[in-house]
Amino acid sequence: MRTRIVAGNWKMNTLPSEGVVLAKEINQYFKSKDKDAKIIICPPYTHLYEIANQIDQDNVELGAQNCSYEKSGAYTGEISADMLKNLGVKWVIIGHSERRSYYNESDEILFEKVQRVFESELNPIFCCGEVLEQRNNKNHFKVVKTQLENVVFKLNESELKKMIIAYEPVWAIGTGITASPGQAQEMHAFIRKTIAEKFGNNIAESIPLLYGGSCKPNNAKELFGQDDVDGGLIGGASLKANDFIEIVKA
Repeated sequence: MRTRIVAGNWKMNTLPSEGVVLAKEINQYFKSKDKDAKIIICPPYTHLYEIANQIDQDNVELGAQNCSYEKSGAYTGEISADMLKNLGVKWVIIGHSERRSYYNESDEILFEKVQRVFESELNPIFCCGEVLEQRNNKNHFKVVKTQLENVVFKLNESELKKMIIAYEPVWAIGTGITASPGQAQEMHAFIRKTIAEKFGNNIAESIPLLYGGSCKPNNAKELFGQDDVDGGLIGGASLKANDFIEIVKA
């Protein structure tokens, strides 16, 4: 059985004091409850130290939203994977569509970032997905396959077993539009098949695939009920404890 996972990507939201309250609420709710999913929260960098000291990572694990592709050096404003490791971070989101589009992060840069994450003994949540024009032009499978080939296909099997892949239909992020459960399942099945063709079924069946794109309490159960959807990378709904808790329960 693949691990069921719900990861919250807070993006550039909440002040540190607000983030600590949110993290503590989520941690406290699940502290004494049986749950069928791994929970990961990914606050802004400014929150990580305090939150790491406030939550039980056997209960709720801590992730970061990005890292540098360099190990160290004169890179003003950058944060290295080693720095994140030292703060108690376990996961790092790599290749979110907002990093690709707003900051022009190429597949080559993302591969270097994934390498730095593994070198620091952290685990990547690697994002892939298409924009609306690519879907409308029937290029969505080709786009996602190329993103996988340029990063995931360059990894070895032991690395693949440590990562999460999140499919993000970019046209559904922050728009209120959600891919239908059928659309989500179709792409997740394609991703798993593509990985199987390269690495075999055993590897492909072991990698958790998350859906990211306007997942909310009212649609989470149906999305998560699809055969190849193993959970979600949650944006806006992860900023309200009750909404995030309901998604985890789904």
